[in-house]
Amino acid sequence: MAKVVHKFGGSSLSSAARYHAVANIILAHSQVGDIVVVSAAGKTTDTLVKLWQAFEQQDLHSGMDVISLLRNHQQELIHELLSGEINAQVLALLEQELTQVWQEFEQGSLHEAALLAHGELWSARLLSSYLQQLGVEAQALDARRLLCAQHGQLLHRVNEQQCQQFIGADKINVITGFIAADQQGQTVTLGRNGSDYSATLLARYMGVEEVCIWTDTQGVFSTDPRKVASAQKYHKICRSQAQLLAALGNPVLHAKTLSPLHGTSIKLSVRSSYESDALGTEVVREGGCKHKHFITTLAQQDVIKVKQLEQGELEQLRRQLQTSLIACDVRGAWHLVVPQQHSAELLHHFGERAQLLESNVNGFALVAPQAQLAKCQQQVLQEVSELNLNGRFTHVGEGYCLQLTDEEIDADSLGYLHQRLLGSQRQLAVVVAGLGNVGEVFVAQFVQQLARLRQHIDVKVVALVRSQGLLFDPCGIDIEQWQAAWEQHAQDYTDEELISRLAQLDYEHKVVIDITASEPFSQLYPQFAKADCHLISANKYAGTAPFAWYQSLKQDLAQRNLQWRYNTSVGAGLPINFALADLQNSGDRVTRVQGVFSGTLSWLCSQYDGSVPFSQLLLAAQELGFTEPDPREDLSGRDVQRKLLILARELGLDLELDDIDLSALMPTQLAAGTWQECQTNLDALDEFVSSRAQQAKAEQKVLRYNADLRIEQGKVEAKVGLVAVPANDPLAGLQPGDNIFVVNSHWYQENGLVIQGPGAGKEVTAAGVHSDLYWLASRLS
Repeated sequence: MAKVVHKFGGSSLSSAARYHAVANIILAHSQVGDIVVVSAAGKTTDTLVKLWQAFEQQDLHSGMDVISLLRNHQQELIHELLSGEINAQVLALLEQELTQVWQEFEQGSLHEAALLAHGELWSARLLSSYLQQLGVEAQALDARRLLCAQHGQLLHRVNEQQCQQFIGADKINVITGFIAADQQGQTVTLGRNGSDYSATLLARYMGVEEVCIWTDTQGVFSTDPRKVASAQKYHKICRSQAQLLAALGNPVLHAKTLSPLHGTSIKLSVRSSYESDALGTEVVREGGCKHKHFITTLAQQDVIKVKQLEQGELEQLRRQLQTSLIACDVRGAWHLVVPQQHSAELLHHFGERAQLLESNVNGFALVAPQAQLAKCQQQVLQEVSELNLNGRFTHVGEGYCLQLTDEEIDADSLGYLHQRLLGSQRQLAVVVAGLGNVGEVFVAQFVQQLARLRQHIDVKVVALVRSQGLLFDPCGIDIEQWQAAWEQHAQDYTDEELISRLAQLDYEHKVVIDITASEPFSQLYPQFAKADCHLISANKYAGTAPFAWYQSLKQDLAQRNLQWRYNTSVGAGLPINFALADLQNSGDRVTRVQGVFSGTLSWLCSQYDGSVPFSQLLLAAQELGFTEPDPREDLSGRDVQRKLLILARELGLDLELDDIDLSALMPTQLAAGTWQECQTNLDALDEFVSSRAQQAKAEQKVLRYNADLRIEQGKVEAKVGLVAVPANDPLAGLQPGDNIFVVNSHWYQENGLVIQGPGAGKEVTAAGVHSDLYWLASRLS
């Protein structure tokens, strides 16, 4: 069964060398059952049109000259590509057909569509014969056996049956583009871009996975790359914008080429047959990529005002004329922008309903995301003024801004407009994972941060992730309305689906911001890196994973030139990571890091004075939301242990979590059972803390839950636990809930560098994540 339809245009088959190149592409990218749709070679169709014109004028002399040109061109291709018996067979068929054409010419019985069909027939026969000569199972098929149309309408059910019957599953099927037959067996053509249309029709009928249009350009560009060297090739564009470009007259894809793909998952790509290794452009379904910016030019257009359009009339005229008609609704009146050569025909068709407003004007259309069009229109008017162009007609439609002028948009003007209106277009896609207390505040703060971030790079939030759902929009989520969007559009997802979507995001830069407390989510970091995502995390698990895994992730990120920021994984928004990095980067040597790293344990120890039992303070902290749902998670000290490990690794130390001695802020027996069961034995906790507090008080000291890392003469000692500190120690004067970090180094030996402030709280943590994001945005700029 066919999986891919390849289509090759006339420029791809213009010489024997090009046939060689096309055959190599087929060998590399096809398998038996696949379909290859071909146009007429080079200028063959233009030459056949000249023969038809000679026939209409009954110019026998010109007709003979054109027949000679056709014969010579085809014979040259055959001799260069084929040999032996197959050469003789194809030459004989060519001569029979040319003789038949000339007889019909002389007898006055020549039919235009049947005549024009010869170009595609010759291409299909020659390419399939050449493939057979190379040892490939191939057959040439005349599309008139497959595609039937009556009165301009394709008979889809009949066509599907015929395709299933005649297209071989054990061969490469080389099929003529551009042509079909009516129910009487007469040849009909599919019009402009008919071979591309044939390809997508056959794809629909055969249920293939992909259509690849091989042409003489590498893909779809932001503007004409032949005129503007800085034109940007897009690796993905969405179907709606491709359809819009086609409606505006852009020649890369025609609107009818895309129509058979509606409602299917068939992929469409545009690639260069001249540079087959180059990545092309994939045309994806809406929602499969972000909306892009394009500038497409128009030349020799008329503007016709029409009082009233009948239902379906415009589409009928488009099919009849085989051209683009831009319909602009201007205050309830239709203004049609049409190629000048069709103007008289349209004026005749509409009669008194129509009025010619502008004649022989030129201009351009800027295609852009709908939300940006109002701003785009102002930019367009300004740049037209800067170029001293005389504007004749301006219109903002769905997804585009049209500007017509007296002057033609030459290459210099187009280059200027491209630079001014499109710029670099670099964007950063933001994925936010975790929408709990901190995550919701982070998203709320995002609206105020956008202006600052966009001073460096355009930023769009493209995904919001929770354990129970995913809201994804590659064009960007309206962050002010995210809750409503979540209710309407959030979907279940798997990790594989999330990774796949991130990998397919066609942004210049991507970042995953992890504000979860999920160890399984942190284990996805290597896959995020493979999808070329930067990482920002408040999640501690990745930073404290087994060292081999951690080191591999760091190396992979470095090789891909990706950043990993996790300043809020320790100390919320306090800049301890920055401080350690700065000291090392400036040549200092850190010898000790200690302090109180838990806002919860800071609050408990600072509040405790023995006047009320420690367990009572603990339950009060739980009521205030200061603790985990099971407060033993805080009392265990594991969170502080992880934070100390993160800082140790920031200093380049090869430590594992178990290398850090851990003493919990509770007796051992309280670790067993559930929290509810544990609450019946809180007296043991009170005794545990009280006895240590009394001893500290006797020594004129206070209790603090301390993390301590020492590096002395190459030896590392790391421990976490409850300690008694004197009243003049920096840890003693800590405000309840604050964190404190005391750093000793070669330069800060006796009097340590102290960083102190709120070490918990959703606002400061969210702000710390924003600090990391701003750092990344400024770095990317």
